[in-house]
Amino acid sequence: MSHYKHLSIEEREKLYLMLNQGISIRKIAAFLNRSPSTVSREIHRNQIFFKSYSPSIAQTRHQNRRKQCGRKRILLSPKVKEKVRELIQENHWSPEQVSFRLKLEHNPICISYATIYRGIQSGMFDPKKCLKKNEKFSFSLRRKGKKRRKNGEPSKRSCFKIPYTIAQRPVEAEDRSVLGYWEADTVAGVKGSASVVTLAERKSRLFLARKVENHTADAVRDSMIEMLKGIPSDKLMGITPDRGREFALHTEVTSSLGGVNFYFADPYSPWQRGTNENANGLLRECIPKGEDIAPVHQDEIACFVDSMNRRPRKCLGWRSPYEVFYDTVLHLT
Repeated sequence: MSHYKHLSIEEREKLYLMLNQGISIRKIAAFLNRSPSTVSREIHRNQIFFKSYSPSIAQTRHQNRRKQCGRKRILLSPKVKEKVRELIQENHWSPEQVSFRLKLEHNPICISYATIYRGIQSGMFDPKKCLKKNEKFSFSLRRKGKKRRKNGEPSKRSCFKIPYTIAQRPVEAEDRSVLGYWEADTVAGVKGSASVVTLAERKSRLFLARKVENHTADAVRDSMIEMLKGIPSDKLMGITPDRGREFALHTEVTSSLGGVNFYFADPYSPWQRGTNENANGLLRECIPKGEDIAPVHQDEIACFVDSMNRRPRKCLGWRSPYEVFYDTVLHLT
């Protein structure tokens, strides 16, 4: 690694005074602790009229040369910027496709995809009057400008304390040998609108669902307490939700329901709550994905959930979830 430093204004002033005194370049270099070639190059590079040397002019020239150093910002070129904009916005290419295809075709434009992403994130491609979020150039990308989470980067979803993980859940919950272990989730509709909080009991497959007006932790907490408050304590041993922020108030649910434990699933692992996910898929017959849940009445959801709980299941020996959970027999035919 080089430890070279450019001459300072103080060194240039000393060099000027010593030159006027007729001191040789080698002695000046020794005094400044510099190489003789450095001093010689400094004098010849910054000579003015009659081969005289001025420290102030030399310093100004040095600063101007420093400004011109380094690689130029390639996206400042209108030609490059327009080409990138065309390929992304009109051809629907990704920045990576743009970068490597230009390289493959030996195009004079050479640009990395990281540079393109930085340009997009800095707003270089945005229209001058960009009032709405969906008017930004980043919405031309497949991910609509959302940043991808890097490996090892902590998830922002679970920004609350996790009491127990799914690995700490009792064995009887894993093998479904006893009643009382539930899985929790939410079924979303249109963004920012109503959603449905769902609970599925692992052994019996009993399913509960309740509409909430918004997707907040307060609404989810109140809904879970309302659905589970009538369940006997021996059938309420533990709850396994995902790590969404809507379950951040789990401690309040625990205290309201007699100390039921929460065993949180691993991040981005929906298969660890397969019972609940499967039931949510059945609920989508009543609430298709992408539709607004707000107009759907709670009575409609309750009626559909009741029909789900009365369906015979192969995994239950053709008994219904209701029969297994409440240990009863229904006449369903």
